[in-house]
Amino acid sequence: MNKKSLLSTPYILWTVLFTIVPLIIILIFSLSASSKIGSLSTDFTLDRYVQFFEPIYADVFFRSIKLSLYSTVFCLILGYPVAYIIANKKMRIRNFLILFIILPQWTNFLLRTYAWMSILKDNGPINSFLINIGLIKEPLTLLYTDGAVLMGMVYNFLPYMILPIYTVILKIDKAYVEAARDLGASSAITFRKIILPLSMPGIVSGIIMVFMPAISTFVISDLLGGGHSMLMGNLIQNQFLAARNWQFGSAISMILIAIILITMLVLNRYSSSDKGGALW
Repeated sequence: MNKKSLLSTPYILWTVLFTIVPLIIILIFSLSASSKIGSLSTDFTLDRYVQFFEPIYADVFFRSIKLSLYSTVFCLILGYPVAYIIANKKMRIRNFLILFIILPQWTNFLLRTYAWMSILKDNGPINSFLINIGLIKEPLTLLYTDGAVLMGMVYNFLPYMILPIYTVILKIDKAYVEAARDLGASSAITFRKIILPLSMPGIVSGIIMVFMPAISTFVISDLLGGGHSMLMGNLIQNQFLAARNWQFGSAISMILIAIILITMLVLNRYSSSDKGGALW
């Protein structure tokens, strides 16, 4: 065994024990015909997968897809300009701004979500401000809505979009931009023809890093949605902890994993076909 193989052995063992084996167990549970808690059967069935496409669960599926896509799009719209502006600042300012973006991530995820509950509640600062300036007479229903869940997703996952785009833009060779300007290209054309194509790997990475936690989240939808905006993560949690239907919970988990893997494969295929951000 060479040195490289020896060094990779702990990683391989860790991956097998804590990733592959659990996935196999979940897959077996999802196919098991047994209905008892934590029990397996030698008989296998696809009934749990068929059950997932019943109207009540299909609504949860489509709501999860919708909010995940919306949050990813909003993060991209907000994150790209921020990443572009930071990447073009001087190093000292750049480092300070990146620290400013990362700093909230050092606080507890639950605390950040509870903070948004305080902001969005009926007597929170938003409703109080709108009432004081006379725009509304009664508090708006902001908390426990899909909009609150979407806002929580965008706030919590926005740094995951900014950082990979920032890193890629920072590495773009300035000679391309200078050459375009020397040839008479405007700032808009330079951005559209050079900077945007070369930053596509960062955009793809950001989309993956936002979409994955957004579609699988259950804390944000549980706290900011108040049970009214159930997503696939909440459904899995309920099946394992409340309904004690491990088989159906495992089937939903496998469907969620399949969605994430398909998304990653499609985006990675697109990214590789673009040859790492070749000029258009």
